[in-house]
Amino acid sequence: MRRNWVNTVMSWADALMASSAHAFIEFWTRVERAYKRPSSVLAYRLKFAFFPLLAIGALGWLGWDYTHARSLDSAEDAIFDQVVHWRPIEPRPSGRVVVVEIDDCSIEHFRALGEGGWPWSRQRHADLLDQLDRAGVRAVGYDVLFPEASTQDPVGDATLDAMAEGGQGRFVFGSSRVHPDLDDEPGATPVAQAPGAFKLAPGAHASPRIALLLPYGNAMSAHSALLDITRGSDGVIRDIPLREQFGDWALPSLPLQLAANATGRAPASFPAAVRVNWRVHSRLPSISAADLLEGKPICRDSGDALPPIKDRVVLVGYNASGINDTKPTPTDAVMPGVEVLGEATEALVNDSAIWMPPTWVKYALAAVLVLLASFAFFRGEPANDVDAVFVATNLVLLLLAFSGLTFFGVFFDIFASIGFVSLCFGLCRMYAGVQRGRAVGNGDFRAEFDPAADRWLVMARLRFIAYPSLDAAAASRRRREYRRRLRRFLYAGCEAVMVEGVVERKSWLHETLDDLMVLVWKGTDDASTRRVAERELDLLHADFNAYDEHLDDDGMVKVSMVSAEIDDDRDNSDRGERLRLREVLARVLDSPDEWPLRARNSFDEAGGEARTPTQTEPAAPITSQASQTAGEPACSSPGRR
Repeated sequence: MRRNWVNTVMSWADALMASSAHAFIEFWTRVERAYKRPSSVLAYRLKFAFFPLLAIGALGWLGWDYTHARSLDSAEDAIFDQVVHWRPIEPRPSGRVVVVEIDDCSIEHFRALGEGGWPWSRQRHADLLDQLDRAGVRAVGYDVLFPEASTQDPVGDATLDAMAEGGQGRFVFGSSRVHPDLDDEPGATPVAQAPGAFKLAPGAHASPRIALLLPYGNAMSAHSALLDITRGSDGVIRDIPLREQFGDWALPSLPLQLAANATGRAPASFPAAVRVNWRVHSRLPSISAADLLEGKPICRDSGDALPPIKDRVVLVGYNASGINDTKPTPTDAVMPGVEVLGEATEALVNDSAIWMPPTWVKYALAAVLVLLASFAFFRGEPANDVDAVFVATNLVLLLLAFSGLTFFGVFFDIFASIGFVSLCFGLCRMYAGVQRGRAVGNGDFRAEFDPAADRWLVMARLRFIAYPSLDAAAASRRRREYRRRLRRFLYAGCEAVMVEGVVERKSWLHETLDDLMVLVWKGTDDASTRRVAERELDLLHADFNAYDEHLDDDGMVKVSMVSAEIDDDRDNSDRGERLRLREVLARVLDSPDEWPLRARNSFDEAGGEARTPTQTEPAAPITSQASQTAGEPACSSPGRR
């Protein structure tokens, strides 16, 4: 009893799922046909003009975006961040740049000694510079602003300024650009007289006035550079500006001034900005300020050695919680500002900055790829071949981008270009799918075969035979050209329906049967269906021989045809339209009679007497042409390509 009940429930569940699946498929078929058949009519009218129109539209958008929005740049920045994280190898720090951190441990250490917390006295900053000077550093950049003299430590103020003077330019202090609205105030400084100012053009004369926030001491002010950093449109710092330009003059940033001091190069010889080769799993060598000031381990384990600082470029700055000037970078959303400046200095001193091609390169690459993709589809190349070439091209470009960034410090910004081209490629692929869907008689794109309305079929078997004078490679190329032209002719829109894929691609029989193509025409009577077939075969032959490379020059296309009445009004349970349709297909594939395809192709002259397998006589000829899909033009040559 229990088992019967379980079987009943299972049977009911199976029936419910089967009926639900059938109902959904029927519903979804109607949904698909609601938009696929109108798109088929559009494709039938546009034919292959869609692809050059798409290319023109894409090139127009690229041109507008390059001169206005630069949206490819925005997409490229986000992708750059991911590539930095995904690359298998990242560059190691050279050790030529060291960061001295005023961290929580250092501040707490001196607070515990009763010497006060933050801010530190000017004397302590002077002591820190003295320790660095004694260690033999090449240059020091101080990422701390000293805008005003201290009212409580005048001796410390004087000592710190004396250290700046004794450094003879090796110690560079931070300054900042004040809001441009204050440039017209009386205290504004001419750019030519600003600290570190340099000419960008040999003939630079007059300079505008700018408002600067400089250190309080004369020597500190004379040896200062800008700490200002510009963020990207999304707030992330990827490129570090190295100078701020005012007419033909420029003021250096702190990394630029340090790099010029360390390398002896003129500031004007460096670029306007640098893209840092950001690291995820490593950072610049660092020293806690307390360890350096006390000369013993305070904030490090006793067994850990300090990184060497002799002949190094040192950045001093704070990263303690509460006072840390954090900045978002591709590898760290809260990177201390002193490390950002240190990374920029490392890129200049070690010549490890990322080189990126000009912006126009990505737009030119996108334009070239769009033109190639559109041209391939316009020619009617096989979709499988185009897909393979497209995927291989993208993989090569991705490999170049990853390997360039990983091993050579070069970032080929091709990812946004690939994304844009993929969109255009998808549109081409979708349109070609609509063309193919109609050409193969897919019911979602054109009316399905109805034996009751379309009683007669004409089937033609086509194959290309290369002349014996051609070698194997040339013959293979001509067969491929034959298939391409035939496919393009049929995709342009005809009454014929092609039956392809008789043998699966890469099957061991594929090389033998891949040149076979069966075309099918339907109609209400024998005569009108034959006329449609003859007319379209004439157009096909004319298309094969309309251009510079005639297929007839290297071979011939042979055709074998069969006419059959599918519905003879004598249907029974043993023989019906489906069986007769299969027999006609087998008959045209197996027919030993074939003749060259030629202009004014005559079906009756070359074996057109074939009838249905049951040898039923055709209905009386009707002089009108076979009916076409409503509102669609007659088949025509797809045009030059």
